[in-house]
Amino acid sequence: MNLRSRTIPRWRHAIYAMLAVAGAALFGAAGVAQDEAEAPARGAPPLAMLSTIEGAIGPATARQVADAVAAAEAARADVLILKINTPGGLVTSTRDIISSILESSVPVAGYVAPAGGHAASAGTYIIYATAIAAMAPGTNIGAATPVTLGGGMPGLPSPGETAPKDEDGKAPAPPKSNEDAMTAKATNDAVAHIRSLAELHGRNADWAEKAVREGASLSARDAVAEGVVEFMASDIGELLRLMHGREVVTATGKRLLDTEGAAVTEIEPGAMTKLLAILSNPNVAFILMLIGIYGLIFEFSNPGTIGPGVIGAICLLLGLYALNQLPLDYAGLALILLGLALMIAEAFSPSFGVLGLGGVVAFVLGGAMLIDSDQPEFQLSWGTIGGTAAVSVVTLVLIIGYAWRAQRKPVATGSEEMTGMDVRVLDWANGEGHVWAHSERWRARGPHQLAPGATAKVERLDGLTLIISDAPSVQG
Repeated sequence: MNLRSRTIPRWRHAIYAMLAVAGAALFGAAGVAQDEAEAPARGAPPLAMLSTIEGAIGPATARQVADAVAAAEAARADVLILKINTPGGLVTSTRDIISSILESSVPVAGYVAPAGGHAASAGTYIIYATAIAAMAPGTNIGAATPVTLGGGMPGLPSPGETAPKDEDGKAPAPPKSNEDAMTAKATNDAVAHIRSLAELHGRNADWAEKAVREGASLSARDAVAEGVVEFMASDIGELLRLMHGREVVTATGKRLLDTEGAAVTEIEPGAMTKLLAILSNPNVAFILMLIGIYGLIFEFSNPGTIGPGVIGAICLLLGLYALNQLPLDYAGLALILLGLALMIAEAFSPSFGVLGLGGVVAFVLGGAMLIDSDQPEFQLSWGTIGGTAAVSVVTLVLIIGYAWRAQRKPVATGSEEMTGMDVRVLDWANGEGHVWAHSERWRARGPHQLAPGATAKVERLDGLTLIISDAPSVQG
């Protein structure tokens, strides 16, 4: 018993020692792996990721920026540069972009380029949202006034225009109306938004308000002087050198930029972003919707063809998805649907143009009203409206012509079609027998004097029996 009591603790000590060694080795390996994982990050040059925003701001741009922010965060980049050249765009998409920038843990820099480019309207808000902003020589920024579809803002002079004076030399009070009130609300909301962005990054909030209320613009050099952007850079390399060592604000707090000699990786838009960019074109969306509707009409008119129905359903869904991404005027959409319904009614219940003409008029008016945006890039072109209306009119004319010819064409089926036709007697006895008509043998009744091989005329049908006379029809 004493020997056993002494040997058991020794085994336990040996086991404890082995476990301790194994644990130390495991933790040591984990520490080495962590050091090796962090070593490339410490030893590699800083990483700058670049995403280029070109053209009007829309749903595709918002998705592009969100994907770029996600990619920069996944790569633990030191900075994400948005290279901007835009005339403006949709308010909803602009706000989505600003949210992506402000929620990014990676510092986002805005860079207006290339020379000759601009960050107008929505682009101004995006530049103000970035943690650090720069412009290339020969670029400009501003003109951020929200514009209504009518052109100028009711109750406010257009940019560069002086308000009219009364006899005392004072500007008259703007007219009071619901439209003026809505414009004032939109303008005040835009001013509050851009001022909050300016205060977040310590930029010129007064000029930002001026850009919204008066449509003011600045060149790159003047923007630096006015404190709208931090500096002017001729290329990405100079931009990285100038921003190095600056402290900026991100979603996770303040951060010191380390961009000296940074490796630049450009983020290409994904396949879905490119597809959305195509579908966001209202002309493409409109044509897809029409192809879809006409495809379904053809399928319902000719059941079993399958192809037009499948293509039509796909195009209709893509068109509706694309239109859902755009600011729609639902009165315009209702007019388009009404116009299509009237043209479909004309196809199935010909009214000799009354329904069809009304449908074309409703269709054109709806197309002109469909997109509720002041940006030309997001409005239906008159070429598209006119072209689709012309196709609809041609289709309508063909339908009306077909209906007119069908009305004048002799009856080709039924008892009416057989009345008056010539038949040949096959056998005959006592005023009845069989005749040959329509390549078929028919039972018939008629005059007693008819003989086999004689020609007679159908007077009428009595069930499935032909009533004939001995006088053949006159041809010619």
